[in-house]
Amino acid sequence: MSWRKDQGRAERGYHHGNLKEALLQAALDLISKKGPAGFTFADAARMAGVSPAAPYRHFRDRDELIASIAQRGFEQFESLLTQAWDDGRPDTVSAFERVGKAYLAFAREEPAFYSAMFESGLPVDSNPTLMAASERAFAIIRAAAERLAALAPPGTPRPPAMMMALHIWSMSHGVASLFGRGDAARRKLPMSPEDLLEAEVLIYLRGLGFLTDRRPGTDAADDKPAGEKAGPWGKPK
Repeated sequence: MSWRKDQGRAERGYHHGNLKEALLQAALDLISKKGPAGFTFADAARMAGVSPAAPYRHFRDRDELIASIAQRGFEQFESLLTQAWDDGRPDTVSAFERVGKAYLAFAREEPAFYSAMFESGLPVDSNPTLMAASERAFAIIRAAAERLAALAPPGTPRPPAMMMALHIWSMSHGVASLFGRGDAARRKLPMSPEDLLEAEVLIYLRGLGFLTDRRPGTDAADDKPAGEKAGPWGKPK
């Protein structure tokens, strides 16, 4: 079953035993229109064209239904970030810039998933499957931060890579939530969200003393070819 939000009701309705998928699509549609707190379990059943009791065959309650949507969102998010990161090719900074753009693209193009993932108020750590999916997505940002940390010149004080990952994730999430959304929540600004995020990250890295200027195909710390593995402080192994 397709997960596009522009499907007609007849197509997404309960048929051929696809009750679970029909309910998930119905809830995704409702989230896009009303937000994750703007509908009831019965509303999702009605949207899917089934009785109010039918959803209980697959979901304990509305929170479990939204958690399933959030899990799928994180899985798509992880795939998008992984593709953007591409193991840091052709150089770390360029690859990380792609990750930032992918983050904003997901928020803009999949606002219902994004809302379920980050704005539903669900305690992620109480759902092991959802928690694992969110951690896999964050691991891409952490991997990028670890590679960025390796670019610091020798002797440059820097926060731990995990803290850098949290800092950069906070910047990405803030820009996405305030300016990069594909719905009415989007704010207006005199530059693109991508340009704003790039400027924030570069200012952050330069503030830590990182070298962020680079030629195509090289990493910034010592202009080594991008294919070489970086050791501590960005020196080739």
